[in-house]
Amino acid sequence: MKEWLTAREIAAENLPDLPSTESAVIRFAERSAWSSHPSYCRVRKGRGGGLEYHYRILPTLAQVAYVQRHMVVGAVETIEPPIQPQAPVIAGRAGEERDARLAVISAFETFSRGLRLNRQACIAIFCDKYAMGSIKVDAWVKEKLPSVSRRSLWRWLSIKRLGMVDALAVDRSKARAGTGILDTANDGKVRAFILGLIAHAPQLSADAVRTQLRAEFGDTLNVVSKGVSKTVKIPEIRTFQLFLNTMKEKHRVELLRLTNPDLYRSTMHPSGRGMHSDVTRPNELWQIDASPVDALCTDGRHSVYVCLDIATRRMLTYISKTPRASAVGMLIRKAILAWGVPKTIKTDNGSDFVAHETKRLFAALGIEPDTSDAYSPAQKGHVERAIGTWQHSFVELLPGYVGHSVTDRKAIEDRKSFADRLGQDTAEAFNVQFTAAEFQERSDRWCLEAYQHRDHSGLGGRSPFQVAAASSHVVNTVDERALDVLLMPVARKNGCHVTKFGIRINHNYYRSAALDAGSVVFVRMDPTDAGRAHVFSIDQTQYLGEAICPELAGIHPQTFEKARKELNAQLLKERVDPIKAEIKKITSGPALIDRALEVAARDVPNVVALPKREERHSTPQIEAALDAMDAAEGKAAAYVPDDSALQDRIQRMILDDLTPKSSGENVSAIRKTVTPQQRFHRFREIKGRMDAGMPVSQEEVFWAGSYQESAEGKVQIEMHKDFGDQAPVLSP
Repeated sequence: MKEWLTAREIAAENLPDLPSTESAVIRFAERSAWSSHPSYCRVRKGRGGGLEYHYRILPTLAQVAYVQRHMVVGAVETIEPPIQPQAPVIAGRAGEERDARLAVISAFETFSRGLRLNRQACIAIFCDKYAMGSIKVDAWVKEKLPSVSRRSLWRWLSIKRLGMVDALAVDRSKARAGTGILDTANDGKVRAFILGLIAHAPQLSADAVRTQLRAEFGDTLNVVSKGVSKTVKIPEIRTFQLFLNTMKEKHRVELLRLTNPDLYRSTMHPSGRGMHSDVTRPNELWQIDASPVDALCTDGRHSVYVCLDIATRRMLTYISKTPRASAVGMLIRKAILAWGVPKTIKTDNGSDFVAHETKRLFAALGIEPDTSDAYSPAQKGHVERAIGTWQHSFVELLPGYVGHSVTDRKAIEDRKSFADRLGQDTAEAFNVQFTAAEFQERSDRWCLEAYQHRDHSGLGGRSPFQVAAASSHVVNTVDERALDVLLMPVARKNGCHVTKFGIRINHNYYRSAALDAGSVVFVRMDPTDAGRAHVFSIDQTQYLGEAICPELAGIHPQTFEKARKELNAQLLKERVDPIKAEIKKITSGPALIDRALEVAARDVPNVVALPKREERHSTPQIEAALDAMDAAEGKAAAYVPDDSALQDRIQRMILDDLTPKSSGENVSAIRKTVTPQQRFHRFREIKGRMDAGMPVSQEEVFWAGSYQESAEGKVQIEMHKDFGDQAPVLSP
């Protein structure tokens, strides 16, 4: 099948979703930017030049149509050699059927390669077109496989991916597999027991397994043959040998998972490729991990911390004597100065990676930490692989290499005879020469000069240096001095309290005139000066100054304390004086209550409330209370001096009050507007009009009767009887 086509050839195919003329195909290619894909577009070498396009760049329906027209299943030798070369060649019908299945698998891979569909959709389309005869198939393949189901094709692809190509062959001799005595005896319990036994103790021989089976089930087994249950003797050792070989081959994955988990994880555990293919920006994701170095330094064995940038595969290392959070900080400092600040860093659950110092450093730098699940090294497989490359490509070349395993170390030790090794120490036995600093210097050179310029399969054959150099993304940098401060040791992880004596750290007091007693601050110790500390706000967003311990800084304590008090008083005065000035301005003005009332008056709405309907509420007690008040007021009026001017004033008030009112006048209003003496004169006036037959309103009659029966009226009537008729009577 021709894979590279010109625009004219594409137009001649008259494929779906594509134009049918050469010029239209050229314009379609320009709009779709086919020329920007160097893997699918190339310059035509033939006469006339022009461009050629790989059929995989065509739209999905066009690809499917083109492949089914020109691909022939079985026409090209597609049979791949078995992954296990020691396996015997399968001949006869089983081999032919295996070859036919391999031909179908190869045709499907060619058919689906480049299609913008998931694998399940590709399988469905391929099987449907195979059944309809749309895909050309050689006669010998069609004879062996008249049809292909989706489930069968999916199973064949899985078998091929696992490297078990011979499992695609149909071996008639194995048609009765799984029906033997040891497979079916005691309802399958014998088979389950043997499988558990070899998983628990894989070193047992066939004779030992047979003995354990006799101890568990006795010397006879129960089997069912053609529907009839019967008892048989335990088979001989040869049967057990064949059965164990079959079980170990059939269940090799499960047994390896149980007997050697590390080997299973490295060889058979499902592992995805391209898991971080979406990470294309440098410093978008880093992975960090640590491992013991398989080499010795002059001061012992060290650990290596490795930082890997996923997008570019750049790598940096830091050699540390012991795993600790400070080593993580130094590695991050080194990587940031070389590459810039990352967005996310992936680590495991090691104590050095989840320590408060590490978390605090990530937060201060604005880096998002991403911790993998416990016992899941595959989640950071890129850096695990990088450490393995570093150990095998770099460490093996160092003097002091001790091997990657106990077997390797024993082989290195065995290079010398026992007599030569007698009395040697470890450093002499392994030819240890480098210090940790020399080790670090050579590791840095290897990362920058060797590893960084190697072609990497995960980068499409490019080197980390090429990928980083080709990137146009902005690099976020941090001043080296800021990194040095952020890596300083912290006095207390939750902050320090400032007392009037200063900040107490390790039984010493660090003092500063700028710190107020009672506050809580964050303190970093200066690693180059034990008597100096840098003080920040508790959230580390504000630098408050230095705190000095006079005893450790070599300063006379009394002189320092005197200067601190003077400076503190000056700073406090600068903060207090503006406050005092404001207090003086406030006290010299209006009182606070007057200010508040003025503001409240401004807030009163400009709305007048309408008068509400009122009704007089009265109880016997209320009336009695009013009578008591009227009596008291009348008694006070009785002692008014007999002054002519005062009498004239009272008479005028009485005349005004006795002016006829409307018939709806309220008696309670009369009671509220006159004195007891005036009420008595009103009573006499009303009674006089009644005696003379003059008009009197109903309210006046009611009031006069009530007044005559009241305590006040009785008192006034009795008092004026003593005066006879000489009491003044006012005419209306």
